[in-house]
Amino acid sequence: MENDSPRTKRAEPLMVNSVAKAFKVLNVFDKGRGSLTLSQIAQLTGMDVSAVQRFTHTLTQLGYLRKDPLTRQFELSIKTLDLAYHYTRGSRLVDRAMPVLQHLSKETEEAVSLTILDGTEIVFVSRFLSRQSLNTDVITGSRLPAYCTSPGRAILSRMSEEAALDVLGQTKLQNHTPSTPRTIEEVVELLKEAQKNGYAFAFEEIYHGDASVAAPILGPDGEVVAAVSIAVPLARMGRDEILETFPKLVIAAARGISFT
Repeated sequence: MENDSPRTKRAEPLMVNSVAKAFKVLNVFDKGRGSLTLSQIAQLTGMDVSAVQRFTHTLTQLGYLRKDPLTRQFELSIKTLDLAYHYTRGSRLVDRAMPVLQHLSKETEEAVSLTILDGTEIVFVSRFLSRQSLNTDVITGSRLPAYCTSPGRAILSRMSEEAALDVLGQTKLQNHTPSTPRTIEEVVELLKEAQKNGYAFAFEEIYHGDASVAAPILGPDGEVVAAVSIAVPLARMGRDEILETFPKLVIAAARGISFT
């Protein structure tokens, strides 16, 4: 069971715990957990069933959850997409990036993405799929570890060394494939290379047969805010050809989106 520690409460005096718990309930619904009972939600959130009953009732009344009258299980409603819609419609970054991403997608006919860093993960804010890309289940809203993805390393390479090491220090390294970096030292060397080149690359570090190249996007103050990337199936194009073709394209796209 997860409880708020006294330290957390003292450090966040303005935190409204009931709001935080409501979002905790919403966040337990994921792939493989599309429909859940009260007891399942209680187990996943660490809250007691009576509290979960109040939160699910409130979220149902507000339209963010739907309760099946037969199974009595809860699932996210279509209204939860409103939050993502308002984010993309109100984001200056997405507004600037969209025409560049569309052009890059048409020019390359490959999967093109805009990603941001959230904690130790990258989040796909926008993604244009290719008919030729691998079926990796990566769509808008997907999250992947930053340390073993080209967009993640592109972003980390433009952060201060202290900030990048802080992210890596909080990261749980996993062996997704034989090509996944095994140590922080190995990732740091890749970040240095990305910083020198102005772009990052990754070959089969999460998905077999998948390669990607990414470049960092800078905000108005010159700090990195996102990355643009191109993903290519290795079955159709070799490593040398990928590194010959795509770095200059993602660098140009990143410069076109950057605020500086």
